[in-house]
Amino acid sequence: MTDEYVSHLINGFRWSCSTLLFQMMMCAVVGKATRCRMRQLLKQVFRKEKSVFSSVRVHRCLFHLNYGDNQQSESQVDPQQVPKKDDQQMEKIRNIGIMAHIDAGKTTTTERMLYYSGLTHTVGEVHDGDTVMDYMEQERARGITINSAAITFPWKKHRLNLVDTPGHIDFTMEVERSLSVLDGAVAIFDASAGVEAQSLTVWRQADRYQIPRLCYLNKMDKPAANLSMCLTSIKDKLHTTPLVLQQPVGQGKGFTGVIDLIHMKRMVWNQSKRGDYGKSYQITSLSQENENDLWEQAFLARCELTDTLADLDNTLAEYVLEKESIENIPPLLLEEAVRRATLSQEAVPLLMGSSYKNTGVQPLMDAVIRYLPSPSERTNDTVSLYAPHLCAMAFKIIHDNQRGGVLTFIRIYSGQLEQGQRLYNINQEQGEKVGRIMIAYADDLKEVSSVQAGNIVVVTGLKLTGTGDTLVGSQSIANSVMKKMNKEKGEKQTPILLGAQVPEPVFFCSVEAPSMSQQKALEEALVRLQREDPSLRVTVDQDTGQTVLSGMGELHLDIIRDRIWKEYKVEAELGPLQVAYKETSQTACTHTLDINKTIGDRKQQIKITLSIEPKRNEKFKSVNLAISKDTQENLCAVRHYHLAAINQGISAGLRSGPILGFPVVDVKVWLHWLEIGRGTSETMVSAAAAQCLHQLLQKSNSQLLEPFMQLEIITEEEATPSVLADISRRRGNVLQVAQRQDMKVIQVECPLAELVGYSTTLRTITSGTGFFSMELSDYRPMSPYDQAAAIESITGFAPS
Repeated sequence: MTDEYVSHLINGFRWSCSTLLFQMMMCAVVGKATRCRMRQLLKQVFRKEKSVFSSVRVHRCLFHLNYGDNQQSESQVDPQQVPKKDDQQMEKIRNIGIMAHIDAGKTTTTERMLYYSGLTHTVGEVHDGDTVMDYMEQERARGITINSAAITFPWKKHRLNLVDTPGHIDFTMEVERSLSVLDGAVAIFDASAGVEAQSLTVWRQADRYQIPRLCYLNKMDKPAANLSMCLTSIKDKLHTTPLVLQQPVGQGKGFTGVIDLIHMKRMVWNQSKRGDYGKSYQITSLSQENENDLWEQAFLARCELTDTLADLDNTLAEYVLEKESIENIPPLLLEEAVRRATLSQEAVPLLMGSSYKNTGVQPLMDAVIRYLPSPSERTNDTVSLYAPHLCAMAFKIIHDNQRGGVLTFIRIYSGQLEQGQRLYNINQEQGEKVGRIMIAYADDLKEVSSVQAGNIVVVTGLKLTGTGDTLVGSQSIANSVMKKMNKEKGEKQTPILLGAQVPEPVFFCSVEAPSMSQQKALEEALVRLQREDPSLRVTVDQDTGQTVLSGMGELHLDIIRDRIWKEYKVEAELGPLQVAYKETSQTACTHTLDINKTIGDRKQQIKITLSIEPKRNEKFKSVNLAISKDTQENLCAVRHYHLAAINQGISAGLRSGPILGFPVVDVKVWLHWLEIGRGTSETMVSAAAAQCLHQLLQKSNSQLLEPFMQLEIITEEEATPSVLADISRRRGNVLQVAQRQDMKVIQVECPLAELVGYSTTLRTITSGTGFFSMELSDYRPMSPYDQAAAIESITGFAPS
């Protein structure tokens, strides 16, 4: 190609109004040598005739010329060897949660992470009430975490989406719904206490969602800190294998750092350096020559770690067998083995530090990146059906009038979310439109235009979406996935993500507005609070017309009352706390109901025979057909919509038992016979099933079940006899009394009804030195005497 022809192309561009046409000519028509000559001539023309050419247009053309060369060289690369952009981005993301027993140091650890990452410039303290994560007024006043708070921060070219969860049993729902969308978790333990009651509860919750975890022994600077005790506690109570990656430098108040066993390096923090808050620390390699005792202790611990890993990881085991030694294993090989064991959940890496003393937090952050999975490493069958289209789940809802009303926290599993995008809510079968998209920094939100898969974001504009709802790009995509799923599994299923399990409430109380003028405001407040907190139940008593709140405990309902007062300006009054009992049947029973009525101008005729039998841990899903030689022809002719109506009626009947109107559990329901006259409505079928079941329960010798709690009471030895005597008066059963340093640890089972106000009583008995934690154990049958007392307490009348 001659210079004259190149000049002709440029002259054509000079008078062309289409820059895109010229770019196409540059990149698609000519070869590499011609493009090089074009660049030279174009630069010359630009220098001579600046008035004719726009510098932006010329530089854009030069860019496309260069791009043509780059594109040609890149085309020689194997596409399969180049990772996808989305996968590259997700590899740099970690969605993690912080979980622990109350007062183990979750929020303190999170505050240090934010400071070291550079997101904050001051360190917040729980006791000062100035932490970033505990931003609610009730949290700062009480010094505890109530709501799970999400925050995003950078660390070593990675993006960490972190959720700080509550440690109190009353707010276990916050932990449950957070874990349902996380890829990994950090379990924090008090190094002087080991695995405590709520630690065990949150660990079981993480087991249910199969979440890989790290363990972090906090408060290693306490005089009672005991690494050996903590390891035994983790093995015995959590039934997992801890991989000890660090050893402490110093004991108790002399704790100044840790020894990295994988790299055989010592990390020491200068706690006397004011204003640094542990941001800088010294790393030195251990030397056998100068520190023989310390080096030998660390070397033996490293060999023990290698031996444990070799039993769990085949790759490392093969290397050890080849070398015939567990000494001098390369650090990279150990790190890879630890990661594989963590992701397979065969073991948990264990690190240590003292967050309050600003020691050991940075290695914990490194371990999160190194050992916990990225979103692309967590597989989900439902998500794979939607990919590459959008698939997300809403896991938390809050109300903020200053930021657009309803704020919905969602986890994006696949696809991309953009502002103004229309979504389809599969659970609600409704379309929604996204307003703004924001990244959460605790109570501060930063707006973005779009976000990729793997992230946790906050959106506005979702009016119908609730906790646990699955959101996809469109209804057509949802229908297509549903057809594909039904074809693969051979049964009709809805392609939704697994949401959080909502625990059953154990306490309830009435709530009343101070005046009729504030009744509407109270109702609106309760609707919002119930949408935010699925563990809060709001019902209306059919007999008295009272509004009833049901929650997870005294503190839970007290926080709800406080929020109604301060956030919604309604001085609502709560009635006395009542225990949420359940009812069950003690004997099997059969009953037939025959209805023949004319309602309006339609004749309603139905004959139904049901039976119930006691069965422990039975949860009603659908009525069982009692098919026999005599009933086979009748039951096989039951239409599916009539069966659905019967199930609906039975479900309604089980919600209110015959004794005190509590839910009926642990019963199995059978359908023996069904005759339905022509023209009988499905509503009548449902009502007949509910009425028949109610009469059945009245005949079957029903019984109350009361919730039993498992308590862990920690007190000084001098107060132990008084505590045990008080427990015996409360119908409690002492399971174990153990020694933890200079304190007694008492494991107790006790009815919840006897524990109302127990916190105040314990403080009085122990002169303020004792404390306790508890979790729901199970529901147990009440004796006739205790049942009569419960009935009289609730109704005010002794049973006849």
